[in-house]
Amino acid sequence: MPVNILKRTQIDEWGKLRRALWPEVAFDQHRREMTDILSDPEFNAVFVSTGRNRKLNGFIEVSMRLTAEGCRSSPIGYLEGWFVAPEVRKKGIGGALLARAEAWAASKGCKEIASDTEVENALSRVVHAQLGYEEVSRLAHFHKELRHTPS
Repeated sequence: MPVNILKRTQIDEWGKLRRALWPEVAFDQHRREMTDILSDPEFNAVFVSTGRNRKLNGFIEVSMRLTAEGCRSSPIGYLEGWFVAPEVRKKGIGGALLARAEAWAASKGCKEIASDTEVENALSRVVHAQLGYEEVSRLAHFHKELRHTPS
C-alpha cells in the first residue's frame, strides 16, 4: 500500500476525506485549514494512501509543536488528523500512514510524537493503543455563555 506526500492534484480528494473525518466542520473552515497546512511545509505534512483505483483511501496530517501533553522534549511531532476509509480498514493502511508520519517527525529532530482524540472515540483510542501510543491524560472542556449587562 503506497503512502506518499500529498500532491496538489489530490487536494480535493483529501478535502473529501477530511469532511468524512470531521463532518461537523464547515467546508470553508476545512479549506482554510488545508491552506494553512499546505502553506507551511517546514512544520506540517500530509501523507496519503492510494488504493488500486488510484483514489485516496486514507490520510494523516502531522505537524511540529513545541509542547504536548505527556511529552518531555521539544519539538514534538503531532498527529493532527488521521483517517482511513471504512471500507479499507484493518488492512494496515492506518499503520503505514502512521509510520510515515513518525518518520517525518523523526527527520525533523523530534524525539516524541503525540496525538489526541475525543474521550468517547473508542475506536481511535483502541487503534492508538494497538500502534504503541500510551494514553497520558483525559480532559473535559467547559463552556458558559456570559450575559452582558449594560454598565
